[in-house]
Amino acid sequence: REQRTKSGIICKRCSCNRHYWLENKKSFQCASCGFRTSIKSGTVMENSNLPIRTWLLAMTFITATKKSFSASELQRQLGMKRYEPVFRMYHKLRKVMGQRDDIYRLEDMVEYDEAFVGKATKAKSQNKLKRGRGSQKQSIVAVMAESTVLENPESGKLEKSCRYFKMKKIKNLEAKTAQGLVKEFIDQDSVLQTDKSTTFSDLGDCIEVHVREVSGTDKGHFNLKWVHIAISNLKKQLQTYHMISERMMQNYLDEFSYKLNRKYFGQKLFDRLIIASIYPYWHDCG
Repeated sequence: REQRTKSGIICKRCSCNRHYWLENKKSFQCASCGFRTSIKSGTVMENSNLPIRTWLLAMTFITATKKSFSASELQRQLGMKRYEPVFRMYHKLRKVMGQRDDIYRLEDMVEYDEAFVGKATKAKSQNKLKRGRGSQKQSIVAVMAESTVLENPESGKLEKSCRYFKMKKIKNLEAKTAQGLVKEFIDQDSVLQTDKSTTFSDLGDCIEVHVREVSGTDKGHFNLKWVHIAISNLKKQLQTYHMISERMMQNYLDEFSYKLNRKYFGQKLFDRLIIASIYPYWHDCG
């Protein structure tokens, strides 16, 4: 209730943002039209039969570690009998993590690369699918990292510091796919750094400066340092799960990026997830 009052409540009937609390009804009432908003309405918890206490406990466990764990482990921690409600709750929280990060765009110097990560496939068709790069057993993930070049004042050596990441599941490696991601998630006045893949051959109209280097060279390793680190850590993290479907892959990417972007938040990560959970995404979409 305190967080919702602080963040502001938007009336679903008239879009007014002035409300007062009705103690006897345990809900907010619009000062303009009188429409009432329950404590869960308009949040990630809306339409859920699980009590708020269960949601808050789940957020506590999820934010207690930088790493992730499976829905079955969360079920055990919560002491719940059924797996399905926990699974749905966890993915709803992952989704709002992604929605929160989508509010922000990357700027200044941005690294961009693509990776292949394993996904769940039907056992009957596994032997028929292609192996190696581009296999149907893998999802294609676009990875973006906002990095800054810093110079060590003592040695004069250049290093790269990274602030924020974005990871998006994509359907293909076509140039127009990369163009769409750059336009949507990266500020146009930025410096974009990529390898010399044909996917990135035509980004001149999307970005102010585009720097391309062969990924295997020292310059290429330096320019794409943080996306390669993120890709390596992502693959290790996804080993926690036995089966990740194509449909749910983006949710796992959202959780990984959300925690990576807030790796220094410590105990404040719980409060930030509360804020992300009550943000009126429905109103922005409308």
